[in-house]
Amino acid sequence: MKRRVVITGLGVVSPIGNGKETFWQSLCAGKSGISKITSFDALQYSSKIAGEVKDFDPSAYMLPKDIKHSDRFTQFAVGAACMAVDDAGIDLTKIDLCKAGSIIGSGIGGIHTIEREHKVLLSKGPSRVSPFFIPMLIVNMASGMVAIRLGLKGPNTCSVTACASSNHSIGEAFRVVQNGYADIMFAGGSEAAISPMAVSGFCAAKALSTTNDIPQEASRPFDKHRNGFVMAEGAGIVLLEEYERAKKRKAYIYAELIGYGMSCDAYHMTAPDPDGKGAVRCMQEALKDARIRSEDVDYINAHGTSTVLNDAMETKAIKAVFGGHASRTAVSSTKSMTGHLLGAAGGIELAACALSVSRGVITATINYKYPDPECDLDYVPNEARKKQVNIAMSNSLGFGGHNATIIIKKV
Repeated sequence: MKRRVVITGLGVVSPIGNGKETFWQSLCAGKSGISKITSFDALQYSSKIAGEVKDFDPSAYMLPKDIKHSDRFTQFAVGAACMAVDDAGIDLTKIDLCKAGSIIGSGIGGIHTIEREHKVLLSKGPSRVSPFFIPMLIVNMASGMVAIRLGLKGPNTCSVTACASSNHSIGEAFRVVQNGYADIMFAGGSEAAISPMAVSGFCAAKALSTTNDIPQEASRPFDKHRNGFVMAEGAGIVLLEEYERAKKRKAYIYAELIGYGMSCDAYHMTAPDPDGKGAVRCMQEALKDARIRSEDVDYINAHGTSTVLNDAMETKAIKAVFGGHASRTAVSSTKSMTGHLLGAAGGIELAACALSVSRGVITATINYKYPDPECDLDYVPNEARKKQVNIAMSNSLGFGGHNATIIIKKV
């Protein structure tokens, strides 16, 4: 018999604030975290805006030598995991750490390290490249460093599935706890790709918004005049715990994770299948896993990127899965405020879902001004809404056609 799995801790590093409460208050207030890029000179770029993390101090969570030998995406992951420990009120010295693990994904990994060391190679030669170059850039190092920092000796891996990386990581961690391979798992994603190379790559792919003059209005999912996503950075990590164990230690339970689905479009490197068939199968698999009907879902945290293709496709897919209930289901996009955290997006979006279930508030899709005939659902426009949420669904749809859906419910 499979075990029940609940969320007992949240850790968030984001463009709209670090830590659960700051993040949540910003979401409820409809605050945008998008501004002009400050980490490098973006004057020549078609997109000059991003959701940068501010006021994050890695020394609060890591030793100086570990900070020096860690890429920014790893620092975010360690910080968010430590926040989740504090939020859960769990004493890791009193548990079997061989039954505790970590699955933390990233879409790109240590690109800051790659760019810096490439400059060293060209200017000073191969002998001057850092011996920490490889361990700093590899994507699994975020999960590895979280395990080292917290002493986790159980299952440890990572998902690298572009913008679906977090949801795949959380879904796989769900399976690990559900089947008894571990009792607690840290799961989610981390990303720090606001760098000259990464931004230029997404600009070249014409994926980014060019609304540079009004940055806070650039990410506008489902709006008729949306013109691309806005890159962002950060980390979102949830602490998953076996239900009976959490209950025994009287932990606060945000929600129970009840369903996980995944699929692939098998269609195109960057564009989604316009018919949404892959997204449809993904949501249907998650509903089947959760053993619920589509009409049981109160709220969908959409992938909602603010690109022309994704938002129309996701709307079509939701209609196909939910039928007549689609128009009665609240759908909103956290990315309207945070921007798109790529591989970390699903992590902070599941944290937002858990808080919606816990606190009875659905956060808004801000910057929604002009309805698009192809996007005609209830997107909770511009203002958060008080509403009891018993069951919430979170979608993540990545380049390569990777799709992952998570479903949680109130306990």
